[in-house]
Amino acid sequence: MEKIERIIFVGRSGTCREPMAMGILQDISLKYEVEIFARGLVVSFPEPMNGKAEAVLISNGISLENFTSQELTDDDITENTLIFTMEERQRQKVLAHYQNANVENVYVLTNFVGDELEILDPYGGQLQSYGLCYETLRKSIKKLVKILN
Repeated sequence: MEKIERIIFVGRSGTCREPMAMGILQDISLKYEVEIFARGLVVSFPEPMNGKAEAVLISNGISLENFTSQELTDDDITENTLIFTMEERQRQKVLAHYQNANVENVYVLTNFVGDELEILDPYGGQLQSYGLCYETLRKSIKKLVKILN
């Protein structure tokens, strides 16, 4: 892959971990400009970000105003796109269902940065679970920025 121009965080619905990851990456400086998106694999209709996820972001000084979920499309994936899923089964779905996706551009975020565990989905949990998810994402994304820079 030449120069990365677009990073897409992909998960089930695109309303929780993915926008948190997008907000965190936008908050940490990359040495070059890159488009950052959050997408879901199953988005029946656009939804706002999960309220607890948004509260955790705001409490950490990150605001994604007017965010709504969008489904991943083949048009999202260019030859200069990196896709990071939250779980291996999501990575498998992306590789199976999107013709522009391949093993060179689709990774589980934590595997890519050398972390052992996947990013657990806090959906339906206490606010504390979302805070823990944020902290885990932030650590992985800081490693991602080091790798990309």
